[in-house]
Amino acid sequence: MAFKVFKKFIIYSLCAYSCIALSQQVADTTLVPQIDNPYYNTINAPTLYIDEIHNNFHTKEGRFKPFSTLLTRDGYDVKALTNINLLDEKDILVISNALNSRNIGNWQQPIYDAFSSEEIKALKIWVKKGGKLLLIADHMPFSGASNSLANAFGFDFCDGFAQLSKPQNEPDLFSEENKRLLSSIITDGTFGEPVTSVTTFTGSSFEMPEKARGILKFLKGDECLQPEIAWQFNDTTPSKDLRSSYQGAILEFGKGKLAVFGEAAQFTAQTITNDNGTFHVGFNSETAPNNVDFIRNLMLWLSTEN
Repeated sequence: MAFKVFKKFIIYSLCAYSCIALSQQVADTTLVPQIDNPYYNTINAPTLYIDEIHNNFHTKEGRFKPFSTLLTRDGYDVKALTNINLLDEKDILVISNALNSRNIGNWQQPIYDAFSSEEIKALKIWVKKGGKLLLIADHMPFSGASNSLANAFGFDFCDGFAQLSKPQNEPDLFSEENKRLLSSIITDGTFGEPVTSVTTFTGSSFEMPEKARGILKFLKGDECLQPEIAWQFNDTTPSKDLRSSYQGAILEFGKGKLAVFGEAAQFTAQTITNDNGTFHVGFNSETAPNNVDFIRNLMLWLSTEN
């Protein structure tokens, strides 16, 4: 079964399995929507940092440019983080797909931690004192690289490739209808607009602490494939059933807040070109009509005080 799903991963993946494919993955800023009624303005704008310290696959002016543009239009003061000491207790930090330098161009086991023990301790204290952290760790190797940081808050990633059990080659749809989008303050209209579905594009999965609130939930039959080398699947590739796992959750932690997600493309907009053609991947995809509202809701929740 693992081998049969390989083509599906290649078409809809955020990343690709070769340097050539990576070079064809670019940010798409043409379909970032204008926002008529932003949540913030220049007077009350929260500061939002995007991490660029940890060999991040997504950066403010790179593959997360559509995300940073969207949040700028929503009134946030979006900056690149180049020094952890810049963080104030009221700031928001987005860490997307951090990677240890030893795994750059080397997406095979072992996957090394992207964060030092000192950084993990500092970030945990920062959140506890009031910081707001959005941690995004995509499929292998990114989920493995961020797992020590996730562990500090009680989350545990499966360092592999998570997928929904579904009959067609499509992105993963978490919806109220298929019971994979759980009702929460992020989706029920408490923060922003009601959302009935969220689309993701090949990510990872995690188990969460008891106090966390799940948003994107896997069901029995969904699976996490765990290859030794990213994108190399065969009939012996280990597979984990995801009946108790998630791809999105939130947690109030001390005076701060934490959101953990196992897929990055849902938060941005990209085009990927390969032998099958050119694809919209992210909130620019026609398969993801609610992702922009979901992003705005999530960031509004993160930016407010407990």
